[in-house]
Amino acid sequence: MRIKRLIFTCVTFVIGFMIAVQHQSFNEPPQRDTRNMADLRQALMAEKERQQELNEEIHRQSNILYQLDENEDVEEVMEDVFHDLQMKAGLTEVSGSGIVIEVNVFFDESYSGGGIRSVPPYLLRLLINELNIQGAEHIAIGSERIVSTTAIREANGRTLINGNWMTSFPLEIKVITDDPESMHHAIMSSQSREIFSYENLDFSVEAADDLTLPAYDHTYRVRYMEPVLGDS
Repeated sequence: MRIKRLIFTCVTFVIGFMIAVQHQSFNEPPQRDTRNMADLRQALMAEKERQQELNEEIHRQSNILYQLDENEDVEEVMEDVFHDLQMKAGLTEVSGSGIVIEVNVFFDESYSGGGIRSVPPYLLRLLINELNIQGAEHIAIGSERIVSTTAIREANGRTLINGNWMTSFPLEIKVITDDPESMHHAIMSSQSREIFSYENLDFSVEAADDLTLPAYDHTYRVRYMEPVLGDS
């Protein structure tokens, strides 16, 4: 008898809980996405960039496995991988062909706002995402190398990259890529220029045969990782 009462109590509790959840879902209005077109474009480009990075990483890891299978000198393969990772992480100075983007202020006769002190962070992130989608291998904004942990934020109405102010115009962005001409045409015809114009900014793009980008000279912030000590 007690078991039947216990089962009946549990079933009643579950049914009541389900009815309460269903009632609450009917009372709560559906949430709408309130992001504007610029936010949606930025989110879409970020997802495309992430997909491209994952595909490139899968290809790179497959290539490393193939080299380890074919090469008897494992240490040489791992040393090459180590130097390649250093370069990809932005820890070394790199040179090559690419493009140079110069961002400058642009005012028309109807402009009535105040002075523009720097490029807003969301525009720089938008442009970086688009450059990565178009095949950028290395990027530097001003004298700051862009790496995976680079922070682009705003403080007191000015933009900081890696903790340093970006307050002078024109702002120079250097990009190393295998196909400078294709990237030049893609960026010049992209929607980024239109979005830049909303902030009274414009940019020009030129291909360059020889660019040198500085190494990332800040402390790399590593999260969710800790060294593993070997057995003593």
